[in-house]
Amino acid sequence: MALTLEEANRIVAGTIAQATEFNIKVNVAVCDAGGRLIAFNRMDGAIWAGVYGSQGKAVASAGFGRPSGELSERADLPTPRGIAIAEGGHMIMGQGAVPIIRNGAVEGACGVGGGTSQQDEDCAKAGVAKL
Repeated sequence: MALTLEEANRIVAGTIAQATEFNIKVNVAVCDAGGRLIAFNRMDGAIWAGVYGSQGKAVASAGFGRPSGELSERADLPTPRGIAIAEGGHMIMGQGAVPIIRNGAVEGACGVGGGTSQQDEDCAKAGVAKL
């Protein structure tokens, strides 16, 4: 089953709710299993660079099927680096995104940019928990 727009928007809303609780302004991106954007939101006052950060972390998380922060230590190894280059250089292997996995299959990912790396990941987890 593919991730729907309604589900992606629910993830975005859950992410924003957590960011509001943390009193931070974030960008949130939800992509499909192929790393293509389904839903995006930039909170008023969120830094503009988070637009790219949220999407890049989501692409990496979906591509590798794990939280993007787990990829940081291996980002410069030949295989992950080669995959990122072949994909077009959109992946950001830094903390702040989590995969969306149902029935053992990666259906996409939620990436967040604007808070600390841990806040971004916590917001993404809160969003995905809304499924």
